[in-house]
Amino acid sequence: MKHLVVSMALAAAMALPAAQSAGARNVLDIKESLTDSAIVFPESFEQNTQKLLEGWYLKNYTTSDDRYSRAKDVPASDDELRTRLASLPTLLDMPYNPVVKTYILNYTSKSRAQVASILGLSHYYMPIFEQALEAAGLPQELKYVPVIESALDPNAVSTSGAAGLWQFMVTPAKAMGLEVNSLVDERRDPYLSSEKAVQLLKDLYDTYGDWYLAIAAYNCGPGTVNKALRRAGGDPKKHDFWSIYKFLPEQTRGYVPKFIAANYVMNYYDRHNISPVLSTKPLVTDTVAVTSRLHFNQISEVLNIPVEDLRVLNPQFRADIIPASTDHPYYLILPSQQVYAYIVSEDAILAHDADRYARRETAEPGEAAPAAIGTPVEPTASAADQRAGEEVAAVRSSAAAARGGRSVTHKVASGETISTIAQAYGCTAADIKEWNNLRRNAVRTGQQLVIYTDAQAATAQSAAPAATPARTRASQAEAPAAPAAAAKKSTKAKKQEQAAAAAKAKKAAKAKKKKEKKPQNTQYTVREGDSLERIARRQGVSVDALRKANPNVKGDMIRPGDKMKVPAKNARAGKASKAKSSSKSKKKRR
Repeated sequence: MKHLVVSMALAAAMALPAAQSAGARNVLDIKESLTDSAIVFPESFEQNTQKLLEGWYLKNYTTSDDRYSRAKDVPASDDELRTRLASLPTLLDMPYNPVVKTYILNYTSKSRAQVASILGLSHYYMPIFEQALEAAGLPQELKYVPVIESALDPNAVSTSGAAGLWQFMVTPAKAMGLEVNSLVDERRDPYLSSEKAVQLLKDLYDTYGDWYLAIAAYNCGPGTVNKALRRAGGDPKKHDFWSIYKFLPEQTRGYVPKFIAANYVMNYYDRHNISPVLSTKPLVTDTVAVTSRLHFNQISEVLNIPVEDLRVLNPQFRADIIPASTDHPYYLILPSQQVYAYIVSEDAILAHDADRYARRETAEPGEAAPAAIGTPVEPTASAADQRAGEEVAAVRSSAAAARGGRSVTHKVASGETISTIAQAYGCTAADIKEWNNLRRNAVRTGQQLVIYTDAQAATAQSAAPAATPARTRASQAEAPAAPAAAAKKSTKAKKQEQAAAAAKAKKAAKAKKKKEKKPQNTQYTVREGDSLERIARRQGVSVDALRKANPNVKGDMIRPGDKMKVPAKNARAGKASKAKSSSKSKKKRR
């Protein structure tokens, strides 16, 4: 009797047809006529589609036309949708009902761009999922669970903190043996996370004996499913997802219908004018064991692999650092043709900028800090850099002439600032910055500064050490003794000479800039496999600058043979400097 009451309540809540046979409804009837006016779309529908479309893999290894945006969806009748679902070669039943239809329409109508990007990413990720499922003996259609979990974005993070392709929370992930810390997050590792997710699905199926209950428990947890089974009443073994639908949380109600819709759209996308995404070249990867701490920059600079490529293939390393040791090795994923190059170059990779990327194990008070990880290596001087150096040299020469031709190498002591040093030598902080080509007011302990001094300032500095208590004896001794005759020179006259020399140097620098030829834009012919990002990186420009120089380029659509303008570097630098100056003046006016 209790079972009959529950069944009648389900029938009323689900708006089942009034004409029913005596007794409880058949489960098959429920799952095929199910409706729900409070559908909640799982979070992956809110993924940033544009970010997926601009992803590294889609740009470099796949090609797609824009048919999904030009052509509209081709409507299909209920009978057509039901027949197509029933025709899928799946172990799991793929029942059709109004709720499933709602999700299919979202994929084929509202989320067409997202489906196109998922289809492109599937060329790389689906073989990983299929291999893990095959090894565990599970149905292959479960490979579409990550489609509804993360839209195949390994760096997807939900509002609740779940991360990775399979969307594991931190605590369950650690309980299953996945490492999660500041440097490593194995929830984002396509191989390891797939292995653990498949194991979890297998355990859930062993618990419930029903795949859709197992999938629902994957989404909301076994405790929530067990609670729904208890509320449904009767023998739990006789229930399935559809019979406890009403008692599940709203998001979980949509989880299984969306899984069915994902199976549909990943197989019938072409029936709805969604562009077929084709692989332009195979991305074959392999792994290599890393047993020493490494930074992605070391690998990138020795093997000439872009850091972005390493990040996409190894999203589990959160800070571009592989914290490996002989006791705890990690596996690095590389394009297969680069694996041998890594093996033969391993010693060179480990030695490359080793001091810069080494972990700091000891620190003494007052010790100068090492260069920060990620600090760019000084590039080879370009023509512009050489001109800037010449201008600095001209300023220094003028300063030396104005101040009697004397210079001091000052070693910054602990506690000193650029202001106290300037006060000690009778100059300004701006002078010291100009003489040493400094961009900030900060100086570090041990840094050596070139100071141009006049006789009076040098005498005052050596005669009054109390004015700079932070100075060490060694640094005080560096100031040369001033001849007595030079000390009689008028301070006012020296200031006038200094100002005149600075003005002359400034005038000379401006004249030299006027003589320089205005940099010209260059032309680039788009090659097979090119993208805006790749062209920008090759030419040393930003993607935004490339877009501004080529207003005829719509979105990211470029084709081999297209002619593109590449803005000149000096022109860009001048514009950036002018914009920065303008921004500063606006702030001052405010």
